[in-house]
Amino acid sequence: MKHRSFFNRRLHSLLGVIPVGFFVVEHLITNYEATKGVNAYVEQVEWIWGLPFLPVLEIFFIFLPLLYHGVYGLYIAFTAKNNLSNFSTFRNIMFMLQRATGVITLIFVSVHVWQTRLKVALYDYDAHALTGLTANLLSDPVTQVWYIIGVLAATFHFANGMWSFLVSWGITVGPRAQRISSYVWAVVFVLVSYIGIRAIFAFGEIANQLAQR
Repeated sequence: MKHRSFFNRRLHSLLGVIPVGFFVVEHLITNYEATKGVNAYVEQVEWIWGLPFLPVLEIFFIFLPLLYHGVYGLYIAFTAKNNLSNFSTFRNIMFMLQRATGVITLIFVSVHVWQTRLKVALYDYDAHALTGLTANLLSDPVTQVWYIIGVLAATFHFANGMWSFLVSWGITVGPRAQRISSYVWAVVFVLVSYIGIRAIFAFGEIANQLAQR
């Protein structure tokens, strides 16, 4: 039982980095193309959609790993407890935030996948239609706030998860290495959050441009 739990936690940790974590960052960077205008974003989407065996890549390298990471993450979120005897108050707070942002991220990603991926597949949208759909969604102030919360939760969960990953896999083993790692991933959190939030506002700007045509 302990061996199975150890394996599940290691797999959960690994999938949170490869491929789920890197996909989240890549997805936000792709969306950032919207800051360059409609054509730049459409061109990037069409390039991605043109990848060979895209459905296979999405199912086996994105959706299934994300499903496992999310479901097992829920189990951890509702069963794990803080450990004040072995870790500092700061690290216990970060662990609590890791669990909370994991739940928020899972809800956010599930809604986002339905709104901008499954609908696209069901209704056979092209890249221009996807751009219009996303722009219309993010032109609503309430939806913008929800997406900002979702992006912040996802980027924090990724950055703090990377810190934990490096510790648990024996890469940053000493206090100094862990302290430096904290600074590095704090910077990553800020940068990736900026990219994601800037993209959200860019789609709002695109919605205004499309409405004026």
